[in-house]
Amino acid sequence: MVSLNCLADVCLIPIGTGHASVLDEVTLITQLARELHLSTTLHSAGTTIEGPWSEVMDLIGQMHEKVHHHGVIRIQSDIRVGTRTDKKQTPQDKIDIVEKKLKNI
Repeated sequence: MVSLNCLADVCLIPIGTGHASVLDEVTLITQLARELHLSTTLHSAGTTIEGPWSEVMDLIGQMHEKVHHHGVIRIQSDIRVGTRTDKKQTPQDKIDIVEKKLKNI
Protein backbone atom coordinates (compact mmCIF):
# COMPACT_ATOMS: atom_id res chain seq x y z
CA MET A 1 0.00 0.00 0.00
CA VAL A 2 1.30 3.47 -0.89
CA SER A 3 1.75 5.71 2.16
CA LEU A 4 2.01 9.10 0.41
CA ASN A 5 -0.56 11.85 0.79
CA CYS A 6 -1.64 13.41 -2.47
CA LEU A 7 -3.74 16.00 -4.20
CA ALA A 8 -5.58 14.54 -7.19
CA ASP A 9 -7.33 16.76 -9.68
CA VAL A 10 -10.05 14.63 -11.29
CA CYS A 11 -12.46 15.28 -14.14
CA LEU A 12 -14.85 12.43 -14.94
CA ILE A 13 -16.29 12.76 -18.44
CA PRO A 14 -19.49 10.77 -19.05
CA ILE A 15 -19.84 9.83 -22.71
CA GLY A 16 -23.06 9.09 -24.59
CA THR A 17 -25.54 10.49 -22.09
CA GLY A 18 -27.54 12.40 -24.69
CA HIS A 19 -27.22 15.74 -22.90
CA ALA A 20 -24.52 18.35 -22.38
CA SER A 21 -24.97 18.83 -18.62
CA VAL A 22 -22.89 16.82 -16.14
CA LEU A 23 -24.68 18.20 -13.06
CA ASP A 24 -26.18 14.84 -12.08
CA GLU A 25 -22.86 13.02 -12.34
CA VAL A 26 -20.93 15.72 -10.47
CA THR A 27 -23.53 15.64 -7.70
CA LEU A 28 -23.25 11.84 -7.41
CA ILE A 29 -19.48 11.79 -7.11
CA THR A 30 -19.35 14.78 -4.76
CA GLN A 31 -21.86 13.12 -2.46
CA LEU A 32 -19.77 9.93 -2.50
CA ALA A 33 -16.56 11.80 -1.64
CA ARG A 34 -18.22 13.58 1.25
CA GLU A 35 -19.64 10.32 2.61
CA LEU A 36 -16.09 8.92 2.68
CA HIS A 37 -14.86 12.05 4.50
CA LEU A 38 -12.07 12.87 2.08
CA SER A 39 -11.42 16.56 1.59
CA THR A 40 -12.67 17.76 -1.80
CA THR A 41 -12.61 21.11 -3.57
CA LEU A 42 -14.96 21.60 -6.50
CA HIS A 43 -13.85 23.84 -9.34
CA SER A 44 -15.26 24.67 -12.73
CA ALA A 45 -13.73 21.70 -14.55
CA GLY A 46 -13.39 18.97 -11.94
CA THR A 47 -12.71 18.15 -8.31
CA THR A 48 -9.52 18.17 -6.27
CA ILE A 49 -9.33 15.35 -3.74
CA GLU A 50 -6.90 15.46 -0.83
CA GLY A 51 -5.84 12.47 1.21
CA PRO A 52 -3.85 9.25 1.43
CA TRP A 53 -2.89 7.93 -2.02
CA SER A 54 -4.68 4.59 -1.66
CA GLU A 55 -7.90 6.17 -0.40
CA VAL A 56 -7.91 8.80 -3.14
CA MET A 57 -7.32 6.22 -5.89
CA ASP A 58 -9.99 3.94 -4.41
CA LEU A 59 -12.43 6.86 -4.36
CA ILE A 60 -11.77 7.58 -8.04
CA GLY A 61 -12.62 3.95 -8.83
CA GLN A 62 -15.76 4.18 -6.71
CA MET A 63 -16.74 7.35 -8.58
CA HIS A 64 -16.55 5.45 -11.85
CA GLU A 65 -18.64 2.61 -10.41
CA LYS A 66 -21.31 4.98 -9.05
CA VAL A 67 -21.70 6.85 -12.34
CA HIS A 68 -21.85 3.54 -14.27
CA HIS A 69 -24.54 2.28 -11.87
CA HIS A 70 -26.59 5.34 -12.77
CA GLY A 71 -26.70 4.39 -16.43
CA VAL A 72 -23.60 5.95 -17.96
CA ILE A 73 -22.02 3.29 -20.17
CA ARG A 74 -18.68 4.99 -20.85
CA ILE A 75 -16.53 7.33 -18.76
CA GLN A 76 -13.18 8.92 -19.52
CA SER A 77 -11.25 10.57 -16.69
CA ASP A 78 -8.50 13.13 -16.66
CA ILE A 79 -6.46 12.73 -13.48
CA ARG A 80 -3.46 14.77 -12.38
CA VAL A 81 -1.85 13.73 -9.08
CA GLY A 82 0.69 15.65 -7.06
CA THR A 83 2.70 14.60 -4.04
CA ARG A 84 5.30 16.29 -1.90
CA THR A 85 7.21 15.21 1.17
CA ASP A 86 8.53 18.51 2.53
CA LYS A 87 5.20 19.90 3.80
CA LYS A 88 1.46 19.38 3.91
CA GLN A 89 -0.40 21.71 1.57
CA THR A 90 -4.12 21.99 0.88
CA PRO A 91 -5.62 23.15 -2.40
CA GLN A 92 -6.60 26.42 -0.68
CA ASP A 93 -3.02 26.90 0.54
CA LYS A 94 -1.85 26.74 -3.07
CA ILE A 95 -4.41 29.34 -4.16
CA ASP A 96 -3.68 31.62 -1.21
CA ILE A 97 0.06 31.77 -1.90
CA VAL A 98 -0.53 32.88 -5.50
CA GLU A 99 -3.09 35.50 -4.38
CA LYS A 100 -0.61 36.81 -1.82
CA LYS A 101 2.12 37.10 -4.44
CA LEU A 102 -0.27 38.91 -6.81
CA LYS A 103 -0.97 41.51 -4.12
CA ASN A 104 2.77 42.18 -3.81
CA ILE A 105 3.41 42.77 -7.51
